[in-house]
Amino acid sequence: QVQLVESGGGLVQPGGSLRLSCAASGFTLDYYAIGWFRQAPGKEREGVSCISSSDGSTYYADSVKGRFTISRDNAKNTVYLQMNSLKPEDTAVYYCATDLIPRYYSESCIVAMREGMDYWGKGTLVTVSS
Repeated sequence: QVQLVESGGGLVQPGGSLRLSCAASGFTLDYYAIGWFRQAPGKEREGVSCISSSDGSTYYADSVKGRFTISRDNAKNTVYLQMNSLKPEDTAVYYCATDLIPRYYSESCIVAMREGMDYWGKGTLVTVSS
């Protein structure tokens, strides 16, 4: 059974940091693209970052570039999102997702995010507030 479980959310002050985890089970995470998405109250869901399976190439939305870092620990079957210099506008529920479609080219996670993910975690809430 495919499962993705996010953790690491919480309340943090502006300028602070959090590290989100996405633990996968039922499949081998490094064979597929993994994306992080977020949805703020009253807003549409947006893609934040992703990591490709083939070469570990990454993508970041302009709004988080230079502040967020995505990484993967194959031994733990887990993807992380390190979030630094957090801003109030980063407040949202964060989700990880995959489509379980194998792709063997660089930056393939961008294609995966564009075409749509099929498996989602339940999300973890990040609140940035003083």
